[in-house]
Amino acid sequence: MRVLLTEGSGLTSRQTATRLHHLGHTVGVLSSDPIALTRFTRAVSTWHRVPAFGPDPFTWLDTAIDIVRRHRYDLLFPTQEQVTVLSWAAGTTRLDGVATIVPPFESLRAVQDKIAARATLERLGIPQPSGTVLHDLDELQHWDQLPVFIKTPIGTATSGVRLVADPAGLAAVARDWSTTDDGGGSAVLAQTPAVGPLAMLQSVFDRGRLVAFHANLRMREGARGGSSHKRSLVEPGARSALETLGRELCWHGALSADAIVTVDGPVIIDVNPRLVEPGNAWRAGVDLVGAMIDAALGREPAVQAAGRPDVNTHQLLLAVLGAAQQHRGRRGIIAELLGAARHSGDYADSTEELTPIAHDWRSALPGLAAATATLIKPATWEWFSSGSVANYSITPEGWRAICSRARPDHPAP
Repeated sequence: MRVLLTEGSGLTSRQTATRLHHLGHTVGVLSSDPIALTRFTRAVSTWHRVPAFGPDPFTWLDTAIDIVRRHRYDLLFPTQEQVTVLSWAAGTTRLDGVATIVPPFESLRAVQDKIAARATLERLGIPQPSGTVLHDLDELQHWDQLPVFIKTPIGTATSGVRLVADPAGLAAVARDWSTTDDGGGSAVLAQTPAVGPLAMLQSVFDRGRLVAFHANLRMREGARGGSSHKRSLVEPGARSALETLGRELCWHGALSADAIVTVDGPVIIDVNPRLVEPGNAWRAGVDLVGAMIDAALGREPAVQAAGRPDVNTHQLLLAVLGAAQQHRGRRGIIAELLGAARHSGDYADSTEELTPIAHDWRSALPGLAAATATLIKPATWEWFSSGSVANYSITPEGWRAICSRARPDHPAP
């Protein structure tokens, strides 16, 4: 089958392409970045240039649909935040003849921004840290419960979330907010930090029915807070939370979340209405990508068994960039490279998610480039880690444009 990924940048796209290739599919990708991560793998056969998605999702949509039809792709597979505009388009005639897998738009809107997600989790009784919506700059400036996470409604974990530990930090957030395009007029979420390790929760639903679930712990933090090292986890409370969320929203497709595993159980801190880094799940025995394919084609996928616990995986690229970001210098970068080469330390009994070099030598090129650049000048880590997020993220303006075109006669679930 010919499968087209909605984005060629990012770790999720790279891992998804690898799994699709192993399943025997021909993989193409869309991207506005000529040096996207998926350019460096034999798993991808064709790359198509598209306009930047974030600021103008409708121009991106028109281009994507044209490419699907002209090149006769069988499935448009959402790997990043393009799921937002595809979900909207699924309720129109735009996608006639284009197979994809997306949730109903009102279901997506219930979790896409952080304030809406908080309200949805609260309504369904799903545990989350305590939080308050701050509606204007004055409320933010007078907030006195520190430390606190300040979260903008639309934004990634690296661009839309800030941990404020003291009054000076709060003043800095207020200054930044007051200089935004809307003058600080939009609300933000103030959320109390939860104590415990971070877990990534991943699931696939077939019209409200949970068919695949996986959880893993972030064992080490890489560049921009990403997980350079993961360990699979069996967490019934987390599975129950996502199952409730997906069932109540009649979800169709991938649904992910970040959670803090506290002494009282997991609490959800972020919801992502898309697939997120399926590599650890695959190696633990949960095929999220395969479940997506089956659900997209109407095959009514069987419910997959829970994955094996304590399966370790890593992403050397994130670890190298993380060493540079964390100011561990050239020694820290060399230590990561040697650890991976020797399968020692944190790399012992761990499998690489991103670069299966034995079968795909081109996949090593981004890591080699990043290692070389950061050894010469550690500050270059920022260039390597910043571009992909900008390529696939929806901007606040783009999200408002999508919502403004949504049909008002679609009630929320």
